[in-house]
Amino acid sequence: MEGRGEYTLPTDTKYVGEMKDGMFHGEGTLYFPGGSKYEGTWERGIAKKGKYTFADGLEYKEKDWEYCDGYERRFYTEVCDGLKPAGQSQLTNLDPPRVIPEGCYDCGDGFYNPNTRVITDYKNQFLRNADDDEHEWIIRTCRKGWDEIVGHKPGN
Repeated sequence: MEGRGEYTLPTDTKYVGEMKDGMFHGEGTLYFPGGSKYEGTWERGIAKKGKYTFADGLEYKEKDWEYCDGYERRFYTEVCDGLKPAGQSQLTNLDPPRVIPEGCYDCGDGFYNPNTRVITDYKNQFLRNADDDEHEWIIRTCRKGWDEIVGHKPGN
């Protein structure tokens, strides 16, 4: 691959830009299947500088990032469109949120089945097998596809 062109990875992520010696080199953009993109400058396959834009248009800022930090906990759609009335929770930036298959977790780029340790994209295509660290992180932090009663249970 040499010059300007397009290359689609097995994950359906598409690179459009300059290449040299079979590597991303120069100006180029990675388009991710979920609608986000990374526009950057590449040097022998390594991104040297760039800008990541989420699917909803929110641009990541390395400095002065105020979105969803310890002080600002709203989703970007809530920042843009306002909060819902009391009693109506917004669980994710996508509203309504994706329906998670029973027994699985939404890990951000797809669904994770802890029994098989397989992550599939939102169209049920294989993405990867989770290693022990990723498995523990998903179980600890990601939204699950079932309800659990936690806390005080009357009568016990």
